[in-house]
Amino acid sequence: MSYSKVPSMGAAEAIKFAQTNTTKGLTKEEAAARAAKYGPNSLPEEPPKPLWELILAQFEDVMVRLLLAAAVVSFLLAIFEDDEEEKLTAFIEPLVILAILTANATVGVVQELNADESLRALQKLTAPHCVVIRDGEQHNIDAADLVPGDVVLVSCGDQVPADVRIVEVLSTTIRVDQSTLTGESESIVKHSDPVKVVEGETEFYLNCLYSSTCITYGKAKGIVMTTGLETEFGNIFKLTKATEEEKTPLQVKLDAFGESLTKVITAICVFVWIININHFTSKGTWLKGCIFFAKQGVALAVAALPEGLPAVVTTCLALGTRRMAKKHALVRKLPSVETLGCCTVICSDKTGTLTTNKMVVRKICTFGGNAMNTYTVKGTTFNLGSGSKWGGEPVSQKDMITLAGQGNACPLSNDPTLLDIAQVSALCNESSLSYNAETNEVERVNEAMEACLRVMVEKLGLDSKAKNDALLSEKDPNRRLLSCNNHWMTHCKKNGTLEFTRERKSMSVHVTAESKHQLLVKGAPDCLLDRCTHIKTSKGSVVPLTPQIKSTVLETYHLLATGAESLRCLGMAIKPTPHGWTALGASDPAKFAAIESGLTFVGFVGILDPPRPEVKAALAECRTAHVRVIVITGDNKDTAEGICREIGIFGNDEKTTGLSFTGQQFDSMTPSQQTEAVQTARLFSRAVPDHKKVITERLQECGFVVAMTGDGVNDALALKKAHIGIAMGSGTEVAKKSSDMVLEDDNFSTIVAAIEEGRTIYNNTKQFIRYLISSNIGEVVCIFLTGVLGMPEVLVPIQLLWVNLVTDGLPATALGFNPPEPDVMRKPPRKSNEPIVNRSTAFRYMAIGTYVGVATVAGYALWCMYAPTGPQVTWAELCGSTNHAWLNDDVMNAAGGKKVPMTVALSVLVVVEMCNALNALGDSSLFVVGPSSNPYLCGAIVLSLALHMVILYIEPVAKVFGVAALDWWSWKLILILSIPIIFLDEVLKTFVRRREYTKLKED
Repeated sequence: MSYSKVPSMGAAEAIKFAQTNTTKGLTKEEAAARAAKYGPNSLPEEPPKPLWELILAQFEDVMVRLLLAAAVVSFLLAIFEDDEEEKLTAFIEPLVILAILTANATVGVVQELNADESLRALQKLTAPHCVVIRDGEQHNIDAADLVPGDVVLVSCGDQVPADVRIVEVLSTTIRVDQSTLTGESESIVKHSDPVKVVEGETEFYLNCLYSSTCITYGKAKGIVMTTGLETEFGNIFKLTKATEEEKTPLQVKLDAFGESLTKVITAICVFVWIININHFTSKGTWLKGCIFFAKQGVALAVAALPEGLPAVVTTCLALGTRRMAKKHALVRKLPSVETLGCCTVICSDKTGTLTTNKMVVRKICTFGGNAMNTYTVKGTTFNLGSGSKWGGEPVSQKDMITLAGQGNACPLSNDPTLLDIAQVSALCNESSLSYNAETNEVERVNEAMEACLRVMVEKLGLDSKAKNDALLSEKDPNRRLLSCNNHWMTHCKKNGTLEFTRERKSMSVHVTAESKHQLLVKGAPDCLLDRCTHIKTSKGSVVPLTPQIKSTVLETYHLLATGAESLRCLGMAIKPTPHGWTALGASDPAKFAAIESGLTFVGFVGILDPPRPEVKAALAECRTAHVRVIVITGDNKDTAEGICREIGIFGNDEKTTGLSFTGQQFDSMTPSQQTEAVQTARLFSRAVPDHKKVITERLQECGFVVAMTGDGVNDALALKKAHIGIAMGSGTEVAKKSSDMVLEDDNFSTIVAAIEEGRTIYNNTKQFIRYLISSNIGEVVCIFLTGVLGMPEVLVPIQLLWVNLVTDGLPATALGFNPPEPDVMRKPPRKSNEPIVNRSTAFRYMAIGTYVGVATVAGYALWCMYAPTGPQVTWAELCGSTNHAWLNDDVMNAAGGKKVPMTVALSVLVVVEMCNALNALGDSSLFVVGPSSNPYLCGAIVLSLALHMVILYIEPVAKVFGVAALDWWSWKLILILSIPIIFLDEVLKTFVRRREYTKLKED
């Protein structure tokens, strides 16, 4: 049984289709049968992944597998180690690598355990209980027990338990807050009449209630159409579950880099082992020689592998998250920080993201006798002043309400029609305002549209300057907040209410003040004017509403409603009544329109969900940074385009053809047309959750790096699908749990700051990767030269591991503190497929790395050949011998043994890499930038050198690492070999800068 066509059916036909009865409901047996067929009305819970599966998942990364393989091979070779003294050292290396991998896996498992919280958050939103009619009686049952065809009753404050077709409205009207589903702030008036079924606009069916939405006014009876996963809410659940998270550009590049590194390392290791086959017998037996040179191959792998790279990348991103947290951006997933740096498109929800999600009165229009007076009202929130917080300098009526740029300290006395508008707004109102001491903000209670009228009444003030001055002096928010509204509610006695109906599009209250009876009406301006016979002017006189005057009013109304601002307008009228409430005969709703006739029109107000004050400047910065912003909203096209013009998405007179699309237009396109549309689009209106996901996918297919912002349940799909999902702090838990980053202050401009941070992080990431890889290339060159030249072992694996993890890791981490470049936000985003290593950087890697390797080997060789306390061997003895007997002669033993030249080589490697770290301060010359630009790097270099001294001069530690203390001659040799790398890189930087300048000039 498909309920997709039920909204288009009349109530009686829908009841018949559902095979139910609205008086008696389903029987117990029918409900049980349908429960067996359709299942429970709940979202399914899957068992969590077993711990072993989560642990294995952490070893799928290419770099992690490579390190694990190196650790296993090292462990096996340690078992075959003959020298008992060396055996302990041999086991340290694989144990250290395994410790690192275990720590990384632990962090990953903890993150995985929280990965599906978005689904659990969805489950928490479902209604626990509901009122259902079964066997002719009302029952309060668990919402999970509902079945299609059940007859349910909902009233104000209830959460809708399933997708329901309204068959009878049990009050004059019923309003529903659908913001959890659609993200739109304004509540929707529902009815029981059939509607046209339009594909792609399901949640806008006005005769249906949807699971997880909330009844804000009235009550109704309906039949359950769908339950559980078949509801609109369930569809979001299924799509969220099916959506695979995209890898960030940095993750993709690091994976590619790891795969390339694997191939290179494997080839070099095999090559070094093969070229030494003839030397296998020099180690005593062929097997011992095979194992020895296999160990050299492993040493080469350890040298080539940047063991500290994953930790350094994570640390750099974590530092970025700390800086962003200070700017109120909470990062949930570390790689998302860097992703913002290459973001090319931001897909932004309008309501609550670009706007405040707080309705305000922007315009008040009254009739001046010949033309309309249009007052401008300041403010963007429910706060009585112009700011978003309570307190600060009080704002007078003169500053808050202006006409043609001029203010008046007492607008009510200057224009009597404003007094009527204030009275109607205060009394035709069921909302309230409250002060939140924690946030120092004013919040609404009930309808946003009515709450903004309360705020307007307070901004209008009272009917004398003295009273308004007294209001300004009141600092206590609890006494000041509703003082003007309370004045009207105390002055007038409310006798009764004619509730809103969609036929007449108005509501009214009957009041008595000083023995005078009056009907106060508010509603759609065009509908009210049809029932008005007179109009009140701003001078206080009441004149007949002639066709000419009516045309003048309607012209202004249409200008505000459909023009650039696209305001939601609300008309107001009054009607003196000679008799009291009882004489009106207001018990029959059919008579409401007749009672509300012969009215005197007093004016209308224009309401909107205003843009955040900082958004326009933030969008301008996005344009400067070459980042396109696309607004995706459920609002109608005119309203959405009006907001977009105000914030600068569109120019005031810019045509929107090809730039603005509705969801229905987008659905009617072929996939290729959709792809073409997203490349130019700036606005999608009347969009539903599926649209946001498809738009994101189309943009990603075109190669755009997509950030999606949002706050509602409807945004969860796209937040998860996008390269980076950005949720608002005030949004739903579902949106937050599906996002990569949460804007704590809901400030769109924070995204711009985050983009700058992301670009800076990527630049710094490139610098420390360049530093680490060029250092590792140096180590590879060192091992390779040792094998090719037939020299003794220059460095052992544990020494290489120490350099990679500690003495290299600290400066690399400190490079994450490099300050941003001055023009970082004036450059276009880098391409997502731009490699970390391009030709120019690869050349620098190789040149610098080759020098590092040659200098390290030279340090070993020069000490052995020329050190006063050394063996002073010849080049032929150093490289030509097969057994290097001089390593164990008396001279060598007197100098400290073979550990001394190894220590010189290790020290050259450490010092030359400290100099290389200074080169990584930026692409500008070191003599321009200077070490002082990053004091953290200076501190890291000092600390790394201090740690190196510890392993050299503290004997127990020196024994573990196979090193010895050095004399002054050795340190002079180390400095002479290390410092030239600074000048070499200065030459390379100049070459690269000139090449980039030439390429930019050609482009």
